[in-house]
Amino acid sequence: MKITGIKAWQVDLPLKEGRYAWSDGHSVEIFDSTVVAVETDAGITGYAECCPLGATYLPAYARGVRAGLAEIAPRLIGLDPTNLGAINRAMDRALGGHPYVKAPIDVACWDILGKQAAMPVYQLLGGAAQGKVALYRAISQDAPEAMARSVTDYRAEGYRKFQLKVGGDADADIDRIRACRAILEPGDVLVADANTGWTRAEAARVVAAVADLDVYIEQPCRSYEECLSIRRRTARPFVLDEVITGPDMLVRGLADDAMDIINLKISKVGGLTRAKLMRDLCVESGIAMTIEDTWGGDIVTAAIAHLARSTPAAFCFSATDFNSYGTRDIAEGAPKRVEGCMTAPDAPGLGIEPLVESFGPPVLDVS
Repeated sequence: MKITGIKAWQVDLPLKEGRYAWSDGHSVEIFDSTVVAVETDAGITGYAECCPLGATYLPAYARGVRAGLAEIAPRLIGLDPTNLGAINRAMDRALGGHPYVKAPIDVACWDILGKQAAMPVYQLLGGAAQGKVALYRAISQDAPEAMARSVTDYRAEGYRKFQLKVGGDADADIDRIRACRAILEPGDVLVADANTGWTRAEAARVVAAVADLDVYIEQPCRSYEECLSIRRRTARPFVLDEVITGPDMLVRGLADDAMDIINLKISKVGGLTRAKLMRDLCVESGIAMTIEDTWGGDIVTAAIAHLARSTPAAFCFSATDFNSYGTRDIAEGAPKRVEGCMTAPDAPGLGIEPLVESFGPPVLDVS
């Protein structure tokens, strides 16, 4: 089998809530996603999606996905998409760094591999380790009482895990955490996610002020070293996200006892191939994961579901159903939330069928 063409479409994903806000005043109203198709001479097409969270969250941005694909795509024509090692090496030779650009190619090739083998991707990633995956709900940054109302509303929809977007004014963040924890019940999970937004001094204040609460602290500061300093000042369980950029930083974090949980974002690390490597290392090391991505719609949600379903429940802290945040369907067969959980499709590959006719003309067409 050989790759004969690569196409990409730009797709807008409006939000049901109208706006999503996180640390340092950042917010998004419409997500700019890129859907990718990898075509083959066997008549099998693989699909994937990449949707950065704006242009400031990570060294990634939506137009960069498409510009990077234009660099990579010509170098992949004629290669075997089921030879994932060769595909990833070819992408690395074509473009240094920029793992988020390479992620949709890698995921689309997993989709092809599953379709060729007549197996769902979760089976190729190690097999079903859990039937359904518990989801978290991100709570957009707002006034404490408004965030508490959002938690109450989403709890009524079946969620039991909540990620508060903090990382603003330290006093307001303390109030946000306390207000939301107060309305939760035993067994509910609350994560205070600063998204790198606190200084070391602010983070030290917040973790001291909430030391009596059942709350997880996530990515308090920008640098790994700052986060490690805060980790050593608190007994609260600790999550690292933005600074876990690949297997190298995961190994460093494990050696330093820097976290209890990581957020494993598929596009941030370059696709399912490297995400599986990191997932397996976490399982062997006893570290739980939130399995997710930066953002996206139905196709990203399907990829998340396959990786999460093939991860033992004890090490799958939570996952994300990004397609429930938006107003637009972009694929049939995508996972849907049921009582705060989802599962991966059993159909071959990712198990989804993109609504290509609704995307308009491709913005990239390489053959």
